[in-house]
Amino acid sequence: MQTDRYQAAWAATGILLILLLSAPQATAQQTPAQRGLEIASEADTRARGFGDYQARLDMILVDRRGEETVRELELYSLEVSENEERSLVYFHSPRDIRGTGLLTYTLRARENEQWLYLPALRRTKRISASGRSSPFMGSEFAYEDLTTSYVEQYEYAYVGEDVLDGTTCYVVERYPRYEGTGYARQRLWIDQVEYRVLRIDSWDLRDRELKTLTLSKYEKFLDSVWRPGEAFMVNHRTGETTRLRWYDYQFGTGLTESDFSRAALGRVR
Repeated sequence: MQTDRYQAAWAATGILLILLLSAPQATAQQTPAQRGLEIASEADTRARGFGDYQARLDMILVDRRGEETVRELELYSLEVSENEERSLVYFHSPRDIRGTGLLTYTLRARENEQWLYLPALRRTKRISASGRSSPFMGSEFAYEDLTTSYVEQYEYAYVGEDVLDGTTCYVVERYPRYEGTGYARQRLWIDQVEYRVLRIDSWDLRDRELKTLTLSKYEKFLDSVWRPGEAFMVNHRTGETTRLRWYDYQFGTGLTESDFSRAALGRVR
């Protein structure tokens, strides 16, 4: 009888050890910050690898009275390295702002840099840190909205999951770490299959809801690079909106760093 009790005890101990070894360990569980960073890092990785591209786009501004203004622009973008992207956007129309250009250096290791060229003054103006939250050319997009982003520029927190227009998404909040931001936090909806950002809600520095950006009509290029066809920004404070519509994407056009110099910005037509 005593032998039977020992055997039973050893059997129970073995079962307990198996359960303990097979169960997830508490120390291995991710914190919301770790999970949020993991998702954002995957989205960041998948958004890169395009080399260079150019596209045309329309900017449609609608004020609170419903009056609409349409502008035509052209965009150029270059991956200089895994730590730097450059972009150049300039206006074709209307005539009074034709030739106005914005040059942006998005940098992993230090603060982003931006310059605005004003053809009427033949002057290039550097956008200061305090100016990053200002509206770009009267639109609902701030200068900081027109930069790409690296994960190192934010802190993150995983919020959960949500279904957005039939697409299951991860919901992640991010908190800017750079100077001059107009946002206390932003909430991102990222689809769980392709890791495309589908929506961004932004709160101002007093943590009041400020803007919502919806990205849609994505297309896939180069077998792996997704780009949106539309971006719709709503300012909840003013009721005004700005819609961007991209078209005529072209990749691998041979752009180089010299195409994104301050001198090149002054030559936009």
